[in-house]
Amino acid sequence: MDNLDYGIIGNCRSAALISKKGSLDWCCLPEFDSSSIFAKILDDEIGGSFEILVDDTYTIEQKYIPLTAILVTKFSDGENSFEIQDFMPRYYKPGGGYNAPPEIIRYIKHISGNPVFKVLYDPKLEYAMGKTNTYVKESFIASLTHEVKFDTFFLYTSFNKEDIMSQKEIVLESDGYFLLGYNEKILEPTLERVYLELERTKVYWLNWSSKTPTYKKYDAEIKRSALTLKMLSYDKSGAVLAAATTSLPETIGEVRNWDYRFCWIRDASMVIKVVGQLGHKNIAKRYLQFIIDLIPDKDEKLQIMYGINKEKKLTEETLDHLKGYKGSKPVRIGNAAYKQRQNDIYGILMDVIYTQLEKFDTEIENGEELWGITKGIVWIVNKHWQEADKGIWEFRTEDRHFTFSKILCWTAIDRAIKVAELFGKKRKVDKWRTLEKQIREDIHQHAWNEEKQAFTQSYGSPHLDASVLLMESYGFIDPKDPKYVSTVLAIEKELCNDGLLYRYKNEDDFGLPSSSFTICTFWFINSLFKIGHEQKAMKHFDQLLSYSNHLGLFSEDIDFKTKRLLGNFPQAYSHLALIECAMNFSKKHSEMEILESLQDHEK
Repeated sequence: MDNLDYGIIGNCRSAALISKKGSLDWCCLPEFDSSSIFAKILDDEIGGSFEILVDDTYTIEQKYIPLTAILVTKFSDGENSFEIQDFMPRYYKPGGGYNAPPEIIRYIKHISGNPVFKVLYDPKLEYAMGKTNTYVKESFIASLTHEVKFDTFFLYTSFNKEDIMSQKEIVLESDGYFLLGYNEKILEPTLERVYLELERTKVYWLNWSSKTPTYKKYDAEIKRSALTLKMLSYDKSGAVLAAATTSLPETIGEVRNWDYRFCWIRDASMVIKVVGQLGHKNIAKRYLQFIIDLIPDKDEKLQIMYGINKEKKLTEETLDHLKGYKGSKPVRIGNAAYKQRQNDIYGILMDVIYTQLEKFDTEIENGEELWGITKGIVWIVNKHWQEADKGIWEFRTEDRHFTFSKILCWTAIDRAIKVAELFGKKRKVDKWRTLEKQIREDIHQHAWNEEKQAFTQSYGSPHLDASVLLMESYGFIDPKDPKYVSTVLAIEKELCNDGLLYRYKNEDDFGLPSSSFTICTFWFINSLFKIGHEQKAMKHFDQLLSYSNHLGLFSEDIDFKTKRLLGNFPQAYSHLALIECAMNFSKKHSEMEILESLQDHEK
């Protein structure tokens, strides 16, 4: 089956996707949201790729070096074999900070015999909008375009440059390398220097992974997901991306294709909460600084999303010359959703601020800024919580009173009260409690549907919505509350299809949804677990994990029938929810082990 069989490599500045056959099919440099240099994933004719070609006698296997972001693709015909170790350099600099250049290194490791391969090197700069010319120079192969915009790209290699460009057979007798760089190198690469970059990068990732706790169950899945989330974080500003790609469709041949190389406050805050729970303090601190930098004025309304360098205007355009993933047009860059109002973002942000303040002793200077933001958020929520909005799923038509948005307005005030208590601001607590109670009562009165015996998508609506499942995890309702149990079971009956969940089933701006939104299935599994259906939840979880690609990675959506991955990839949302589920199951597993050992001891 055709699938998103890609691995991601990255260095918290940009990322690249490499197919299970070792083809570099997506990369934007120098940063995540720059124009593409390789975009075969969006157009297999003109998008551009960098492929290592072998004949049919070779088998190809792919895996990560455990606990790292280094991807290994092994080619072997039995007697002759070699590996490509793909990575983007990232490591500590002796004087502080990180070395994370806009580069990809493909280290070719000789294993046995005399393997033979050809190279297809075909960069297409600036989203392949104009012609890219590639020339062999003395020290490197240079590619440039100047039709739409001037841009250049460089390939350094230990192999014969003419052989590469003419796709001649290369016989591998010892290790070699390709270094793809956005900038011309001052110090020319050598095999020794490239190998040192590999080892330093490996050490960086091993050190980073060692800070993630070890879990009894699903430890490998938690650690791979944590590494994936880290690769979707942008060091320079603290932003966290929703995904590394643009325009991978939610359904093949349809138009639900969006650019996800931006920082949604909702997605990013959820990521930070989970990664913070795993003990990764720096990523949380950087993100909170990103938020502080975004809100210089106390009454400034938050946008739902920003560019990774804090850009506020994300004009949406289509690239009509690209045919799209499997012919799914249009290919979009930019995202018009930045103009939408979604009231839930304040609650999600307050939740992460409270979690970080509670978990990590934040220095008072930062604390004062966060207290200022907290007061500003309460002011905004108080003023706007009764208004309709676009909701979590970004409906592009009319505004509604979405239940999830109201619950998150409640969350904003609830967490603000907790933050006020942490800071000893009693006067605010009493005032804010009245507002918290008012929102809570409003939700119970208007979001509950007696006929459906469930909280529904929006006030007065008969439609169910997976996002409502989160009311328990935000502390709005007890998991054993009959109304919550009944909501979970109603959602299972109406939205579950062969173990996978619809976000909702009612028609939206683009018709009826036809694929499963991966995070919703994780939410559902968590909810089943919380209401006491633990065996069923674990069975669903194991089934869902089996739908990941060959490296354990998830995109945004899964096709109900074929179970193929769809939508932008890899998706931060899917991996943060995977971690949450796995942590719950692992914790439960450990508690059961302790109980069993106590019972054995008593015997």
